[in-house]
Amino acid sequence: MKCIVFVLNKEELLDQVLQVFAELGISGGTILDSEGMGRFLTYEVPLFAEFREFMKGNKPYNKTIFSVVRDESVIPRLQSVLEDICGKFTDPGTGILFTLPVDWAVGLVEDL
Repeated sequence: MKCIVFVLNKEELLDQVLQVFAELGISGGTILDSEGMGRFLTYEVPLFAEFREFMKGNKPYNKTIFSVVRDESVIPRLQSVLEDICGKFTDPGTGILFTLPVDWAVGLVEDL
């Protein structure tokens, strides 16, 4: 079992991303409004104000999606399709996708 964490930098793509999750059988998840540390430091901590020019053009807010999946084989396909929609994760400003091991979970959609 894995916890998939996807930080989507382009909020306008959220509907497409959620459609991909559903099409791949990832039917449960949590979506959070999030903010990057660089943006927060730049705009909220005066010490880092000189980084504003560097951050120019970056989206200030993100969506972070968490989902636990039992079938780990879906992860490479998810990465591929998300890169088709959002761009390569190696490109700045695309987002971040990673997984964490899950040793135990209860309350998953398929557990209902």
